[in-house]
Amino acid sequence: MEPSDAQAACFEAGIKFGSLYHQFAGTPVSPDSADSLSRAIEESIENQPHCEAVTVEVLTEELERALVDGPADYTELTGRFLDVEIRIDYEGHTVRTRMEMEDGYPLMRLVDVDG
Repeated sequence: MEPSDAQAACFEAGIKFGSLYHQFAGTPVSPDSADSLSRAIEESIENQPHCEAVTVEVLTEELERALVDGPADYTELTGRFLDVEIRIDYEGHTVRTRMEMEDGYPLMRLVDVDG
C-alpha cells in the first residue's frame, strides 16, 4: 500500500527535523552568535525539497542562564536552546511542525496537516 500524499508530507517533515537536529546539535553557540546560527540553520534546511519555511529561535535567555557558572562564554547547541517550526508543502498538503522542550527532552510534533 502506497502512503497517501498527506502521509508523505508528514514523512518529509520528519526528515527535515532529523537533519536539522542531528546536523547542528553540538555546534558551539554563544549569545553573540545565536542569531547568525539561527539564520544558518533556517537557510540550510530550507534548501531541502518540499520545505516552504523554517523558523529557528535560539533561546538566548536560556543560553545565558546556562553560561552563568560555566568556564567559557559559549556552550554546545542542544534542543534545550531551540524553538523550531517547519512548514512542508507536498502535493497540495501543508504540514506544520514544531519542536520544543517537554520534560527536559526536545519533542518534535505535528501541529496540523491541511489539504
